Amino acid sequence: MPSSTITVPHQLGKDEALTRMKEMLGQAQHDGADRISDLQETWNADGGTYSFNASGFTVNGALAVTDSAVEITVDYPIAARPFKSKIESTLRDRTESLLAA
Repeated sequence: MPSSTITVPHQLGKDEALTRMKEMLGQAQHDGADRISDLQETWNADGGTYSFNASGFTVNGALAVTDSAVEITVDYPIAARPFKSKIESTLRDRTESLLAA
């Protein structure tokens, strides 16, 4: 299964960055209600894991949050490989915007 890892630096501190990342997943499901379903999230003090269905594809991943960066790993099916660059750029843009101080 192909994967992407994106690291986005921040200056928010770990707790605030984690709170914002939790909000981002919920907002993504709300905004993409016609394309995103079955969102599952598991969180701990350092990040979490997630999975959802998007346009017929199952997407899994993990988030690791530190005091200075968020690392997001996305695993997606081979059939979604043509969308890899779009997935990465959208995820990076949304995360950078969300974590802007």
